[in-house]
Amino acid sequence: MRLTDMTREASFDLSSTTLSQPSPDGNWVVLKFGGSSVATYSNWLSILARLRRRQQDGFQLLVVHSALRGVSDQLQALLASAEQGLEDGIVDAIVETHEALAADFGVDATAAIGAYIEELRQLVAGVRLVRELTPRVAARVMAMGELMATSLSAVWLRNQGLDVVWHDARTLLRSQPEAREKRRFLNAVCRDDANADLVRQLSMSAVNLTQGFIASDDNGETVLLGRGGSDTSAAYFAAGLSARRLEIWTDVPGMFSADPRLVPSARLLTRLHYSEAQEIASTGGLVLHPRCIGPIRRHNIPMFIRCTPRPELPGTLVAAVTGEPEPTVKAISMRQNLTLLSLDGVTMWQEVGFLARVFAVFAGHRVSIDLVSTSESNVTVSIDDDGEPLHETALQQLVDELSKICVVRVIHDCASVSLVGRKIRTILHKLGPALELFEEQRIHLVSQAANDLNLTFVVDDAQGYRLIQKLHPSIIRQSPGDTSIGDTWESLQSGDDEQPVTAPPWWRLRREELLESMQGHSSRYVYDGATIASAIDGLKSLAHIDRVFFAMKANSNIEILKQVHAAGLGFECVSPGELDRVLSLFPDINRDRLLFTPNFAPREDYERGFETGATVTLDNLFPLRAWPDVFKDRDIFIRVDPGQGRGHHEHVRTAGMHSKFGVPLFELEAFAEVADALNCRVVGVHAHSGSGITQSDTWRQVAEVLADAAQRFPHVRVLDLGGGLGVAEKPGDPELDLAALDDSLAALRAQFPDYDLWLEPGRYLVAKAGVLLARVTQTKGKGDMQYVGIATGMNSLIRPALYGAYHEVVNLTRLDRVASELVSIVGPICETGDKLASDRLLPPSQEGDVLLIANTGAYGRAMASTYNLRDPAPELLLNS
Repeated sequence: MRLTDMTREASFDLSSTTLSQPSPDGNWVVLKFGGSSVATYSNWLSILARLRRRQQDGFQLLVVHSALRGVSDQLQALLASAEQGLEDGIVDAIVETHEALAADFGVDATAAIGAYIEELRQLVAGVRLVRELTPRVAARVMAMGELMATSLSAVWLRNQGLDVVWHDARTLLRSQPEAREKRRFLNAVCRDDANADLVRQLSMSAVNLTQGFIASDDNGETVLLGRGGSDTSAAYFAAGLSARRLEIWTDVPGMFSADPRLVPSARLLTRLHYSEAQEIASTGGLVLHPRCIGPIRRHNIPMFIRCTPRPELPGTLVAAVTGEPEPTVKAISMRQNLTLLSLDGVTMWQEVGFLARVFAVFAGHRVSIDLVSTSESNVTVSIDDDGEPLHETALQQLVDELSKICVVRVIHDCASVSLVGRKIRTILHKLGPALELFEEQRIHLVSQAANDLNLTFVVDDAQGYRLIQKLHPSIIRQSPGDTSIGDTWESLQSGDDEQPVTAPPWWRLRREELLESMQGHSSRYVYDGATIASAIDGLKSLAHIDRVFFAMKANSNIEILKQVHAAGLGFECVSPGELDRVLSLFPDINRDRLLFTPNFAPREDYERGFETGATVTLDNLFPLRAWPDVFKDRDIFIRVDPGQGRGHHEHVRTAGMHSKFGVPLFELEAFAEVADALNCRVVGVHAHSGSGITQSDTWRQVAEVLADAAQRFPHVRVLDLGGGLGVAEKPGDPELDLAALDDSLAALRAQFPDYDLWLEPGRYLVAKAGVLLARVTQTKGKGDMQYVGIATGMNSLIRPALYGAYHEVVNLTRLDRVASELVSIVGPICETGDKLASDRLLPPSQEGDVLLIANTGAYGRAMASTYNLRDPAPELLLNS
């Protein structure tokens, strides 16, 4: 039994943990596999190899796995539609997902899961019939994902020669009593004692397989452990078996110092203490469910977090001893959509029992408190909703009772930004410069835990992303001798030979042309006409979109505008200057190809819009009331605020109460009355949620809001869905599925056949087509910071400084060289914020090399300036 092989494979020295050689009566390893891990045949080949290796090591195995990727979300959507009495094809889609994997397995899907599919159909039919969903039924439906997935995998594993026994987790895990029905069925808690009965049940086979996420109560009813509960199930099983180790296998290499989707330079955390992992998970980390740490910590069971498709990566070890030499901040995490209650009481100073009375109110309403901050006359708390937001009525009832004790102020839309590490108090002085980022933020609460593991700031939700992106490069640093902080996400991705093969970006194929174009230039924007043409063709192929308008604020380059015009697209303009540019280039353009969408503009802008013959959009009631003569007898569009902003950054979310755009829904009746009095006909209803959106059903949801708003305006003939179509920026980012977008609009088209559907993409058409080239001017090393300076900076590309936008950076001159240095890319502008990229992996760069910054075709040159009296990079369009 080669425990040393297991530890060597994980690249950890575990001599400091309590692991020992397996003994005949205690040699269990629990392996949990997430939904992405179990969704593909190729991953199952890796899982099979892992299980055989563990058997060879002499261990008894319990495999716990989730539903197939996306199925739990589909089941939730199925329940939501059934509760409304709606028919849909979600059950068929779930069946198809399982049948596809069964076909890869060579397994008869009907024989393996047919009974569960029939039960699912019957349960959903019942919900649809009575239009009522109870927690008990919801738990039974949601359990189907795990039951079906494990039933398929058990058959396949047996066919591969493993002696596998399938177990229904509801016979193995029992939940603790809970009075509240919703928590009892949907968010249950189980005991985590060592369990001799469990050992006896599972000892009949060397390989056992069961489900995560589900258990049963004392009545034998199905209960759930909450979303993400498969991790917790595995921890309960590991504790019950007194396992030697728990392995969490997922689609990422471990826990990171920040969310890699926001910060590609986030570093792998190779070693964490239980308490550190708990803090990261509790404060917003996505890899582990917070509840899974407690059981293994109480039983001193080490946890290994590993990547299923790339098992060679070291992963993260969570254990009792980690051995870092110095106090350090290991991670920056964030939780969004928090609600704070600020409680003011002038009599609370030295008032005995004030906090006890306040907390008793929370307890009486069964509301858990997360963060607490106090002063002499104020207590501010955040509500711990455990992933289930407090209903507005329940919140109001809580506030009403608290108001009998003190003055209560509710603060919505907050985010907590937490620095997690060891002995943070001892290094606060070192964090001073980084914390200056909070100078311009509205901080609602500061919490520093007595266990000295985290320092948390609660700020406006809209600021959370930017703070994470700005704080990370200045705080997360690897100290000499500290092996607990590993490689960056970006560098780990670059070494992934198993990534899907995709077409190389155009700039790789035209590298020599790009380098040639830099002769005599220090910087240059270069655009690829063929890439723009391909994006245009994709949008024109949408069967359920009637008109496409290019939002020219993204890029007003004359040659690009000519290409857009020749393709037959219209133009969406936001200023008289943009209108004038289009008309100077195309004086004979049909005016129905011109949309004018000003925002907080002066009267003369609207007058100019009507003068050109463009369709003018209003997004405020003020102009209609203040300048009635401008709008009398006119046809206009109205831009409404759909109420929820979407997109890759708060600065590009153009809906919601914190956005300046759009007429709020509650003002539509007043708008209609004023418009009717002026004989001003609203012929189109428009909304724009944000930018960088890749969820294909977003525009269907927007269209439904628009169709409802249109009922107030009898002359409406157009639903303008706006733009915001996203493009992939970082490794692993999803691409927008245009076919899925078209499919999502098909039902809407059938429901509202009298309306035309329009789109206004900007970034989608030009972002990938553009690159910024710049020559290296200098390099510099300052301690562990390495800088590469280039000939232009935020004067040419302000997006990284403005809202932390990510752009891929490569050394075009040395494109085929090994990337071995972690550097920050900076420009020549006299501003600390003149940083175009942080912690990027590049080959050693030299003066004169050409760096390429990708995806800069949108809002790059268009937002440039002559700050410091430095001209921005000039432009060049390459034709096919």
